[in-house]
Amino acid sequence: MAEHNEVAYTTADGNDYPAHEQTYEGFIMLVKYGTAAVIFIVAMMAIFLT
Repeated sequence: MAEHNEVAYTTADGNDYPAHEQTYEGFIMLVKYGTAAVIFIVAMMAIFLT
């Protein structure tokens, strides 16, 4: 059987960590502003639809 002593991801060529971090930061920003937008919409519905 093959030996798997090393984690392949850490030794793989072509890992672009700055791009990974930029994508993660963009995702976090999308979740933050998306959540705020949903809260705002629900608050406006509570105010104007009652």
